[in-house]
Amino acid sequence: MAINSIRLRGVTRLFGLLAALALGGLVSVAHAGYAAIVVNATNGQTITEVNADQQNHPASLAKMMTLYITFQQLQSGQLKLDQSLPVSAWAASKSPTKLGLRAGQSISVLDCILGMVTKSANDAATVTAEQLGGSEDHFADMMNAQAVRLGMTHTHFTNATGLPDEDDVTTARDMVTLAMALYRDFPQYTQYFATKEFVFRGRLVRGHNSLMNHYPGMDGLKTGYTRASGYNLASTAERDGQRLFSVVMGGRTAAVRDRLMARLLDDGFSNQQTPAVLVAQAGVNESPGTARRLLAALSPISTADAETLPPAAPHCRHCRKRHPAAAHKTCTARKKGTAACPAIAKRRSNKDE
Repeated sequence: MAINSIRLRGVTRLFGLLAALALGGLVSVAHAGYAAIVVNATNGQTITEVNADQQNHPASLAKMMTLYITFQQLQSGQLKLDQSLPVSAWAASKSPTKLGLRAGQSISVLDCILGMVTKSANDAATVTAEQLGGSEDHFADMMNAQAVRLGMTHTHFTNATGLPDEDDVTTARDMVTLAMALYRDFPQYTQYFATKEFVFRGRLVRGHNSLMNHYPGMDGLKTGYTRASGYNLASTAERDGQRLFSVVMGGRTAAVRDRLMARLLDDGFSNQQTPAVLVAQAGVNESPGTARRLLAALSPISTADAETLPPAAPHCRHCRKRHPAAAHKTCTARKKGTAACPAIAKRRSNKDE
């Protein structure tokens, strides 16, 4: 058992390197590449890691740092939960997702926190950043300084939201470091990460983290998505007194990302590594066939061990997007002048999750 564990760990590292090269990029270049990590918070043991130090775009996982600094200010008494914060034109202009704040309005610190946690509200994050930093740019400097203090050595923030910026980069390892720091340093505020919905000005605001509704023991943290990042998720769950933290980056879809996260946590609670091929198959830039061939070339693991996730839907020859084959017949892109087919009409582009 020990020999197999050592072999798998080595295969995992080599697999990540070769897969990155096969994708035509270096690990230092940020792109929507797949990555995952699982850490046991009790003893600090890393149970699974695949491409954990590969830089990627954080998307709304960046808001975990915005929340970290917010909690710092609350803890020091410099900020109050019921304090009203002004909404600037810059904050109101942020792209979705958002709470729909308007310039000249005000919003409480508590509603900003809940808006960031549930709806990943970019306007609420910017309001908070401007209050604490004077400007979003200066607040980004505060975020980077705190990242250094926490040992997040491969992270650089450019804004408080995680909205697309080529210089906004992080890694799965740095994000799990931040997630653990939030729970370690601010236990009195981590209850907010378990919020699934809240009422804002008479309107029910529902969260994006649907996995919390289905995975027993999960009580946080944060989702994230842009086209540049793929589907990201930082999660924590507790079972039988044991708490795990896990991060998935570069997921192909929200559903595939969530299934991978559930598997990572299940394996983590059993103190077992999750096969690297499962992480690869969930990624934006990797096909199941390629992942299986790479793994077969590197390891004697049988096909029974290399479990598969559902394959990606085929590309539509009309709109050149992926959707179920049955939808090809009704693809409105077949008609001249129509931008996209109905199967992808609801997909977001750079709307941060």
